[in-house]
Amino acid sequence: MATETLSGETAPAESLTEQRIVVLDFGSQYAQLIARRVRDQNVYCQILRHDITAERIAELAPKGIILSGGPASVYQDGAPRCDPALFKLGIPVLGICYGMQLTCDALGGKVAKTTTREYGPANCTVQMQNELFADLPSEMDVWMSHGDQISSVAESFETLASTPTCPHAAIRHRELPVFGIQFHPEVTHTPLGGKLLENFVVGVCGCEATWHLSDFAEAVIEHVRETVGDRRVICGLSGGVDSSVVAALLYKAIGSQLSCILVDNGLLRKNEQQLVIKEFSEHFKTDLHVVHAEDRFMASLAGISEPQEKRRRIGHDFIECFKAEALNIKDAHFLAQGTLYPDVIESGADPDGPAATIKLHHNVGGLPEELGFELIEPLRDLFKDEVRRLGLELGLPENLVWRHPFPGPGLAVRCLGEVTREKLAVLREADAIVVEEIEKAGLYRQTSQSFAVLLPVQSVGVMGDARTYDNAVAIRSVDTSDFMTADWSRLPYDLLGRMSSRIINEVNGVNRVCYDISSKPPATIEWE
Repeated sequence: MATETLSGETAPAESLTEQRIVVLDFGSQYAQLIARRVRDQNVYCQILRHDITAERIAELAPKGIILSGGPASVYQDGAPRCDPALFKLGIPVLGICYGMQLTCDALGGKVAKTTTREYGPANCTVQMQNELFADLPSEMDVWMSHGDQISSVAESFETLASTPTCPHAAIRHRELPVFGIQFHPEVTHTPLGGKLLENFVVGVCGCEATWHLSDFAEAVIEHVRETVGDRRVICGLSGGVDSSVVAALLYKAIGSQLSCILVDNGLLRKNEQQLVIKEFSEHFKTDLHVVHAEDRFMASLAGISEPQEKRRRIGHDFIECFKAEALNIKDAHFLAQGTLYPDVIESGADPDGPAATIKLHHNVGGLPEELGFELIEPLRDLFKDEVRRLGLELGLPENLVWRHPFPGPGLAVRCLGEVTREKLAVLREADAIVVEEIEKAGLYRQTSQSFAVLLPVQSVGVMGDARTYDNAVAIRSVDTSDFMTADWSRLPYDLLGRMSSRIINEVNGVNRVCYDISSKPPATIEWE
């Protein structure tokens, strides 16, 4: 039996999304953030391919369309474009940055390279109040990121706002429900951007707040019960938030028909296996299977330094280990995974979604057809913060729901270069110290993700009047609400000092500690 997916058009989320906004993605690093900001209005938002046809959009019947930004220039050959017919559907359109430029270009305006580029904060003056700027001040701080801008607008457009270097910072079509803004309302650097998006979603598109996680949970639970019947479901556990919420949701739906599998690949955090066993044998009392596979994973990773190859090998071995154990579970028919919406988007798994693969996710499209299970992905419509809120709705303990994220490939992508048992032992201890000190300082909930990274370099040091040549560890701590953009945490110096002192004194093989002060973008949260 070929693997089938109980998701997409047939998922219970569809019954809750009669009122939706769609985002057409033109390669923007903020496309997912736009969708999140729309969902903040309790309105469902979906990200689609930029080249989706107007006919397909009409079938989806969204209440509004948002055209994202992107790195291209509309006047270049091969620049991504949308179906121009979508502007004639009668559905409100909001173009952001590149999306605005594309809108103007498609409807008679001109776009040109600017003599003065804008990257960063700008002061925007609203020249014409209308529904898009309702209840907003005449001047507002906005975030710009563009090297092109509108050089002339067609007569069918009117200018709504400007900045000192951008005369057409916001525009509106005189007849069609089409708007454009040059700045980014979705980022936190535009403080009133959420209100502007609300004005578009609610004021212009007429959406009502019908997207609620409690309703979503009830719909998914009922859908799982109807689909599963009296058959058994297998769920892969990692100890992370996503798989834990999936397990909790399934347990609430089908109880003892759930079996969980934990693959201990030797890449887990300190005491991770014991924690998972405790949580899912005491809290849920599920049928829990633990696969001890450290030797296999270490052999597979031997000599491998390239990050994507690490991910590929870990994903492959995970599937094989999981498959072997799953086939030993009697009457298993369904396989549940903690796939999230960003995973679906980044892996290119959504046929209507953006096509580019950003990184490999071993829990998206990685299971071979011969596995023979039907696939259940109850969270594939949700973002990370929505999953946390759903976990609380399901009654999971706060310490589990608010646990800092941990990457699927585990410590392998925090151990730069080749992964060995010796390196993992060093990293595991250093990481435990970072988390412990963050917790002691009362900053665990204030920070979004804090961990240690073992660098593939050694440096000279002096310990006990003797010369050392040992490893360097980097501490990474970020603050974010959505994990699509993030800023480095301004941790107190004395806290950083304690972390450094403890790591150097308590972890053999480390003589230097650094603090990563990079934001996302341009960096990513994880180092690999």
